[in-house]
Amino acid sequence: MELDPPGASDAENPVHVLGVRVDALDIPRAVARVRDWIEHDKPHYVCVTSAHGILECWQDPLLRRVFNGSGMTTPDGMSLVWLLRLRGRRGTRRVYGPDLMNAICEASLSAGWRHFLYGGGPGVPEALAARLGRRYSGLAIAGTCSPPFRPLNAAEEEAIAARINQVHPHVVWVGLSTPKQERWMAAHLGRINAPVFIGVGAAFDFLSGTKPQAPRWIQRSGLEWLFRLATEPRRLWRRYAQYPLFGLLVAAESLGLLRVDPEAP
Repeated sequence: MELDPPGASDAENPVHVLGVRVDALDIPRAVARVRDWIEHDKPHYVCVTSAHGILECWQDPLLRRVFNGSGMTTPDGMSLVWLLRLRGRRGTRRVYGPDLMNAICEASLSAGWRHFLYGGGPGVPEALAARLGRRYSGLAIAGTCSPPFRPLNAAEEEAIAARINQVHPHVVWVGLSTPKQERWMAAHLGRINAPVFIGVGAAFDFLSGTKPQAPRWIQRSGLEWLFRLATEPRRLWRRYAQYPLFGLLVAAESLGLLRVDPEAP
């Protein structure tokens, strides 16, 4: 099937999937939005989501409001890309977390943007910074932080915010996984003086080389979930066991049998 090129009409007319606004765009348009926010100092956060994130929002209306409060929610999974195309946004492309990270890092070389890496296990953000630095010579990594997995107390949260503010990043990359990273970005918008926060989850592990990334042909086929399940079955089986539910809910919504209010408290 030949696809239409992504256009402004697609990007300006997002699709609501189970009450979650998903923007119909591609990597270049996503980078252009980030550039505009940085140049005009307009703080926003970006949710990079798959069916997993949509299901989390369906189960938690407060999380749904967090997603819908983002400056941009991109289709990270192929199931969302295909769904948006079926709903008339034929130019939609996958905006995959690792690819978006690479594209923004490349754009930042000429723009001079500084990056802060927040998330990942011990040593992961440092390994990611080293790899990105080798790939993009001259890339400005302003700092890294691997927070503990437990909930942080108020003093720890303040210390982290002060640490990030001290280095004045343009982009704060957040790798805490969904839904933790989305809640963190929403809570720190305005507390941390950075124009852009982007939650990319497993991109920290993939781009640092900590965990294997699915081959491109698997990604394009929509079977990346199966690859990840095979590599991390104990951690991910519950997540992917819910995917048939996603299909049923989306089918019911498409047939007019289900409506989820995006503004529901």
